[in-house]
Parts: sequence; C-alpha cells; structure tokens
Amino acid sequence: MATAKKAAKKPAAKKPAAKKPAAKKPAAKKPAAKKAAPAKKKPAAKKPAKKAAAKRKPNAAFMKAMTPSAVLAAVVGATPMPRTEVTKKIWDYIKKNKLQDAINKRLINADEKLKAVFGGKGKVSMFEMTKLVSNHLK
Repeated sequence: MATAKKAAKKPAAKKPAAKKPAAKKPAAKKPAAKKAAPAKKKPAAKKPAKKAAAKRKPNAAFMKAMTPSAVLAAVVGATPMPRTEVTKKIWDYIKKNKLQDAINKRLINADEKLKAVFGGKGKVSMFEMTKLVSNHLK
C-alpha cells in the first residue's frame, strides 16, 4: 500500500508542476490590462457625442475673401475669393496642364504662369506652394 500511495503521489506532483508554468505566464495579467483599455475608450466615445452636439464652425480667416495679385490672377482669376477657393483653383490648373511630377506626386513642375507665382522656382512641393501663394493674396 505504501508503494501505491507513492505512485499516486508522483503523478499528482507532476500535474501541479505542469500547471505551474502555465500559472507563471503573465497571460492572466494581460486580459486584465485589456479590460482596462476598453474602460479608457468609454470616455473617448463620449467626446464624439459632444462634438456632434456642437458642430464645427469654419475658421473665419479661411473664409474671408482675399484679392489675388495680378500674377496670381492670371492663374485663378481676378475676383476676390477665400483661400480655400484659391487653392482649389490652383490645383485645377495644375491637373488641367499636367504639371504634377510623375515620379514624386508632391512636387509641382511650374510653367511660366506658375513660375511667376512661385518666385521663379521651377519645382515646388505642394506644402511650399501654399506658403508662396499666400504672398500673392491681399
């Protein structure tokens, strides 16, 4: 009987040993951390609801009608218009005349009209373009 008890104890000792490495893994802690993350998302869900209640108003500075200089008027027209419209018309002109660089789409290859607007530069990045165009708006 003593040998039967020893044999019974050894398999019982092996089973907890197999469970211990599984218990040592921090897998039990990870789901707890994941549960904390959805708790953070709940306040984020409330924020869009507030934004929906208070609609975003356009910035008045962008909507103010500005008069383009004579150089810029050759590209977009001489009538006063907001900055957003000026940018749209410049992009229409660029696409119509296929002035966007084929390899790097962020670059604009200026023709004679746009060189005058860009200060004589032949290639301008689209981000630099808005800076150079703003110099021609009053």
